[in-house]
Amino acid sequence: MLFYILDLIGVAVFAASGTLAAMASHLDLLGIMVLAAMTAIGGGTVRDLLLNRHPVFWIEDPKPLLVIVASAVFTIVWVQVLPVPTDALLIADALGLALFAMSGAKVAEAQGCRALIVILMGTLTGVGGGLVRDILAAKVPLILRQDIYATAAIAGILLYILLKKAGMPPRWAFGAGLVSIVVVRLLAIQLGLRLPSF
Repeated sequence: MLFYILDLIGVAVFAASGTLAAMASHLDLLGIMVLAAMTAIGGGTVRDLLLNRHPVFWIEDPKPLLVIVASAVFTIVWVQVLPVPTDALLIADALGLALFAMSGAKVAEAQGCRALIVILMGTLTGVGGGLVRDILAAKVPLILRQDIYATAAIAGILLYILLKKAGMPPRWAFGAGLVSIVVVRLLAIQLGLRLPSF
């Protein structure tokens, strides 16, 4: 139940991230909803298709779609009433990245995948929505820039796996992985840390 709630929180956060990106691009209401939905469910959809999980999670349980609409509407209203902090999109994206990467890793584990595939599926779940969002908003995706983005997801999932193997209770290991992704991503933003380019 806890992981399900965290997954819905991830949907809400990424939907808000997609809404902010859509509003920054001056899209209409339909465009906002499409971008919010693609950001929130894009990564998980690709993950489910690759893992041959049918039906896809949001078809089996439509609650994520309701959460997307609610989150998008709330974000639109919020922006009209209060100014949006400069780094709101980056912070929302960091939270969404962490929640989705870890939940994606849990899904892959439940499918019996090996550690490498767990890391790949978790990372894909985390970065997939942001990738789709940036492409639809006509921006170079974060994952293709020098930003420490997918790297943060990989590090957090790897930490989770290692802590579990060391005997830490799964929930504590999950929490440690989640927090580490957020911390690494936000520190990278704050300190301007980037991967080398060639």
